[in-house]
Amino acid sequence: MRSHLLSRLFLLLLAAAQFAPVSPAQQTDRPPQTAAAAPGSMDTKAATTAAPPVAPTPSPLAEARQLYRTGKYEAAIALYNSIIKTNTDAAAASAYAGLARVYLKQKKPADAYSAAAKAVELAPSLATAHSALGEAYFRQGKIVEAEKEFRIPLLANIQDPRAYLGLNHICLATSNYKRAKDFIDQAHKIDASDPEIRRAWLSTLTFKERLKALQEYLADESNEDEHDRQNLEHMLVVMQDEESKPSRSCRLKNKVMATQTKLELLMRDATHLRGYGLEVKVNGTSSKLLLDTGAGGILINSKIAEKAGVQRIVEHDVKGIGSKGPAGGYIGYADSVTIGELEFENCYVEVVEKSRSLDEDGLIGADVFSHYLVDINLPDAKFKLTELPPIPDQPTEEASLESRKSPTYRLHDRYIAPEMQSYSQIFRFGHSLLIPTAVNQLPYKLFMIDTGAFDNTITPEAAREASKLYSDPNMRVKGLSGAVNEVYRADNVTLTFAHFRQQRQGLVSFDLTNISNSIGTEVSGTLGFAMLRLLDIKIDYRDGLVGFSYDPNRIH
Repeated sequence: MRSHLLSRLFLLLLAAAQFAPVSPAQQTDRPPQTAAAAPGSMDTKAATTAAPPVAPTPSPLAEARQLYRTGKYEAAIALYNSIIKTNTDAAAASAYAGLARVYLKQKKPADAYSAAAKAVELAPSLATAHSALGEAYFRQGKIVEAEKEFRIPLLANIQDPRAYLGLNHICLATSNYKRAKDFIDQAHKIDASDPEIRRAWLSTLTFKERLKALQEYLADESNEDEHDRQNLEHMLVVMQDEESKPSRSCRLKNKVMATQTKLELLMRDATHLRGYGLEVKVNGTSSKLLLDTGAGGILINSKIAEKAGVQRIVEHDVKGIGSKGPAGGYIGYADSVTIGELEFENCYVEVVEKSRSLDEDGLIGADVFSHYLVDINLPDAKFKLTELPPIPDQPTEEASLESRKSPTYRLHDRYIAPEMQSYSQIFRFGHSLLIPTAVNQLPYKLFMIDTGAFDNTITPEAAREASKLYSDPNMRVKGLSGAVNEVYRADNVTLTFAHFRQQRQGLVSFDLTNISNSIGTEVSGTLGFAMLRLLDIKIDYRDGLVGFSYDPNRIH
């Protein structure tokens, strides 16, 4: 479980559990159009100079929207509230929709939902009200409800740019990349000045186009928070480094179509297993990195990085679970990364400094192998990579190691090969794999598949809907951002996902808001190592598919 690519839970809790398979049981608030100044009818004999044209006064809604787009949130809130008090119906509804978007940027999803719902109540046919409600649903993890709202304006033939942006986000989460590009292109065509549309559109460009567009974007005012802006600035530095040294592509040196290696046991102490890892050589320096489906890329501690001679490229904080804030770190460059039979050249890796060093050598996200079908056989401690089924009428992609968060666009939609019909479709947010999970048979929540988490967990908010919650001051949870301040237990929780069900008493519960804020949708818990170690997990990152198999006859 990570925010960006980076956190893990260090305590292994092998709680007693009952685990068993179960049967497989959808008017707009557009930027103002500036009219061209009409030519004057001035008598040139009467005057030698013309008065400068008077710019049209922006409407209060347009002014509030511009405050939002430049990150002046409190001023935007004040102006939107003023519009609500002095207007009725459509104008007030547009202001409520604007408020919803401000609240989402301020990480206030409950307030955002209330404002968006009020917008739809006041003006049921207003496009921007429905797209704002869709955005609020999306942040709540209600993907189906979000899609319905985004489609309402489009079905009414209203070209709302935020509706297209919302559908772009849904298509990316469902691995429908071709449709995602169509939607973001349409949104950008309608409103290229919207910073969120602009950021999403950047990722569809070629490397050189993206580099130029990112430089231009960072030169303008925008509305991302300090952390997100720093990430964009660091991305620019790495891209500039990559441009100056075109060889830095982390491509596979040897053509390996399939490989298998053992998973290394990583112990918390002499008798307790923490997780499984892979032996990874960075510039020839050996390390054992925790294999973590909740992380992205490669993260090593500074001791390994110094020994391996990793070249520092740009400072970069590392965020994770905990209450102490980000750990210091940087993005570095390694000449080679070797994992079993796979040899990669010219790779970027992430490094966490000694002051907040990991208990192990580092982490490796399973997403770095996204060009392969990833088979993590935890009961047999085996790790296997094989070729993905070819997509009809699509060229085969060259294998590379996704060792850093690098925007890439694959122009194909989700393909479910015949041999993968039994796999579960999941939502993918970068490296994070979220699977719909029922909690005590209530409507589904999104849980992260996280081999780096010590056990299944649930957020207090999700737990309160389904069970009783009580504080557990003796339970200690720690991540890269330090210890978690408040830890709880949830009584009598049954989690149902894919074709499996697990019943638990005293399920660990703590807040995951930083994770949810980071990826943009609600993460209500984790499916962690203590349970996942019973399963053989096959992951198709390309198509957002995960297959689970469980052998009840073997001793686990």
